[in-house]
Amino acid sequence: MSIFLDENSVIIVQGLTGSEGTKHATRMLASGAKVVGGVNPRKAGTEVEIGGHTLPIFGTVADAMEATGANVSVIFVPPAFAKAAVVEATDAGIPLAVVITEGIPVKDSAEFWSLAKASGKTRILGPNCPGVISPGKSNAGIIPASISGAGPIGLVSKSGTLTYQMMFELRDIGFSTAIGIGGDPVIGTTHIDALEAFEADPETKAIVMIGEIGGDAEERAAEYIKANVTKPVVAYVAGFTAPEGKTMGHAGAIVSGSSGTAQAKKEALEAAGVKVGKTPSETAALMREVFAG
Repeated sequence: MSIFLDENSVIIVQGLTGSEGTKHATRMLASGAKVVGGVNPRKAGTEVEIGGHTLPIFGTVADAMEATGANVSVIFVPPAFAKAAVVEATDAGIPLAVVITEGIPVKDSAEFWSLAKASGKTRILGPNCPGVISPGKSNAGIIPASISGAGPIGLVSKSGTLTYQMMFELRDIGFSTAIGIGGDPVIGTTHIDALEAFEADPETKAIVMIGEIGGDAEERAAEYIKANVTKPVVAYVAGFTAPEGKTMGHAGAIVSGSSGTAQAKKEALEAAGVKVGKTPSETAALMREVFAG
């Protein structure tokens, strides 16, 4: 099985006609994902040729869902217009909205997150994330499909780059689903959401969790693991060498005093029985030990 995304997922792309939307829709299609159209109000009624497929462009997400049965939208809309795009997807009730866009104001993210939460119909993944992939089944976002095959590992990560590295390092074992949740201060899907879904998935046998400095998401995840997760979990926390008070990479990766440090997160996870690697490669080795044992 897989979580959030499977072989029956039907994908539309908001921003399909832009350069990023076109490039990554081509890659999604090449990996076997069912991408069936795009949304652009100014180009409604037209068609585009992408990766050997002719895809219709719709004026709204609701129109696209009605015409195609889409249940996933991948959003490649510039930051200034991203909130409107996510709100539109949420208003249409699409089950999964994958927000790739980086640089969305936190106020905008908070507003569309609360709308989705209130509706209870739409799961938001992101923003500022690489998306989600269930190898061999579907791919919604920008994660390269060629770096790893299907297998028993579930992966949830704040970092896109470290998602790719971990998938590549453990490619011989493979993944049920890999999820990049994004590193912004307000995100739609958390480590805990993914952990809960992986725990419930019978084909996910072990979980890799990648966090980073800033906030307390990893500490909260550690508490959740201790209380609710029976499967082996290994982890990596990016930012052991980050200087205090400096934003590192993601908007949410900022340390204040001892709060949010990599060491504090490592200690919280280890107290919950999670083995934490000092590097991504060491974390991959810890996962190998799980399957070797």
